[in-house]
Order: sequence, then structure tokens, then C-alpha cells
Amino acid sequence: MLVAHPSADVYGSDLQLLESVSAIVERGGQVRTVVPEDGPLVERLRERGATVDVVSFPVLRKSLLSPVGLLGLLLSLLRAFPRLLRACDPSQVDVVLVNTLTIPWWLLAARLRGVRTVCHVHEAEDEGNAVVLAALAAPNLLAGSIVVNSNASAAALTRRAGLLRRRIVVVHNGVPGPDTRPEPPRARRPGDPARLVVVARVSPRKGVDVALDATALLRQRGHDVTLDVCGSVFPGYEWFERELRARAAQTPLEGAVTLHGYVSPTWPVLAAADVVLVPSRVEPFGNTAVEALRARRPLVASGVQGLMEIVEDGETGLLAEPGDAEDLADAVERFLADPTWAAEVAEAGEAEARARFSVAAYRERIAAALGVASPATISC
Repeated sequence: MLVAHPSADVYGSDLQLLESVSAIVERGGQVRTVVPEDGPLVERLRERGATVDVVSFPVLRKSLLSPVGLLGLLLSLLRAFPRLLRACDPSQVDVVLVNTLTIPWWLLAARLRGVRTVCHVHEAEDEGNAVVLAALAAPNLLAGSIVVNSNASAAALTRRAGLLRRRIVVVHNGVPGPDTRPEPPRARRPGDPARLVVVARVSPRKGVDVALDATALLRQRGHDVTLDVCGSVFPGYEWFERELRARAAQTPLEGAVTLHGYVSPTWPVLAAADVVLVPSRVEPFGNTAVEALRARRPLVASGVQGLMEIVEDGETGLLAEPGDAEDLADAVERFLADPTWAAEVAEAGEAEARARFSVAAYRERIAAALGVASPATISC
């Protein structure tokens, strides 16, 4: 199996690829992975038994959606496409797995070479220019089958290309937990200081700005809360990080917000949290939400897309209106006001996440979806 992947980072879809590779390799498959740049994911893929090639090819980013950006993308694709065709050599590859919507040219290259294609969709693009959204969905018509990580992702695709409906299989992500079962939240009383944590890409889609605004509101209401933000910025969005740092330097946030950059592993940060926030505006699934649950910590997440498939509001966590800092602050305040109930919700969330989103269950489901439940040869 040949797997084409758009980055060498180690965020949600990148980490999920590692589990897909393990599912293939442990069933006797051979995996070759192609990424456009070197990075921390490369060594982790090799540790899982994949071979890895760094091959320059373009990746569709929102920052490229301008006349100049699209022209540059086209020129880059014309230069790279012969390499893609060579990589999809049917004498060496049985299946091409394209691990995102953002590199559809791999689907075209595989089809031109007559190789079976699978697209694993980790996106749920449901807002924005209708033409752009349709253009993102349409290339999936080239895929023989499509794996999506949530019902929200499936719905977003089929709204733009209804013909895809029969090709789609939903496989929720599998998220590994810490090495040992985490301790319950630390004992605290209403009014005690509280630490809020966000683990996410620093981008508008992840709502990090909403977390800062909610923290400011809580401090204005008299709560002694701090916020830790763990994550790095997408290239092209450095302006957003600058805005966050400027906001964090102002009253009432001065001294209360820390932007740590990329942090791995995240379990110590989650263990130190009193409440974990996942304030995304768009979230096809939400690995960080599952990690918060598996860390046995109270979770407040946006009531959007895949997060609504993870969190049962009031039972395993709390849901807040996406993009609404006041609603996010209100939800956090409910946990701060009743630490005993917050710990009970965290306990229920941990049990639910462990049962529904285990790595073992994911590997079984993804192997079946890829058609490698029995030993096979695969290159990624």
C-alpha cells in the first residue's frame, strides 16, 4: 500500500495515520508512506514499520485560495505530477491510500495508473464558498472507496457530492490513552484557583481566540483562572499567533495565559488541568477531546460536528456554542462551581472514551475498510 499524507507533523490526523499503518503492518502488509517534507512524523512512521519517502508535492491550504496562490499551486503541481505517477507504479503498489482531501492529485495519479484508490477523509468542510467546497469534494469521485472519521464528515461530503454516499464508511478515530489509568482531578473547592488547558493547532478554526476571551470573562467575574495553550501555528497563520500574544498581554489576561508552542507528550499537561477546553469552530472528529476524556479531566467542547459525536452534554462533558466565548465561560463556570460533579463527569467521560475510541477497535475497523483484514501488500 502506498500512503500519501500531507504533512510530517504529529497532530490529530498525523497520529491517526500511525494507527492505520500499524493496522496494516500487523496484518502482514507492507506500507510505503510519501510526505512532502521532513518532520517528526517520519521517524514515528518508521518505528511502526513503514518506509518513508520525502517527495515534494503541493498541499491545498486556505492560504493559497487567491489568484496568485492558485497559480503557484498549479505550477507546483505540474512539476510534481510526474513524480506522483512514478510513485503509483502498479507493479509495486496494490492500493493507494490518500490520507486527506487536500492532496486530490494523488487520487488522479493512482487512477491514471490503474491502481485501486482509497481516500481517508479527516475534514468536514461545511462552510464557505460553495464552489470551493464542491471542488474539494468532487475529486473523491476518483476514489474507489472513502473512509471518514465521523458522521459529520460524511454529511459534509455528501451535501456537495451525493454520489459519494454509497462509497463512504465511517470509522471513528482510535486514540491511545496514557500508560497508566490517570488519577482523578485534583481536589479543589469552589473559588480555588483553576488551570484551563487547550491542546490544539494555533488557528482560528481551533478557536484558541475564543478560549482567551472566555478566560478573560472568567477573570472579570472574579475567578482565579489561568490558561495554557499547547500547539504550534500553521505556516501562513503567524499573524494569528501574534494577535493572541498581543491579547494575552492585556488586562485582564496579563500573566494568566501561556502559549507553550508544540508540546509532546501532552499527558502531563492534561493531568495538570482542572478543565480542558476544545473550543473549535470546525472539528471533523476531535482527537484532543478524546485525549481529555482519557486523561480523566472535565471537558468543555464546542457543540459542533464530530465533537457532538464524542461528548454527551452533561454526562461525559459539556458542550458550548461554537465561537461564543460567553457560553464557553458559562460552561467552565459550572465545573468550577461544583468540583465534585465535575469529577463525576470526568470519570464517566474516561470510561466512555476508553470503550468507544480504543486503538484496538480502530485498527480492526480501518483494516476492514481498507480490505486488509487478511495479510496483503500495501504501500503508503
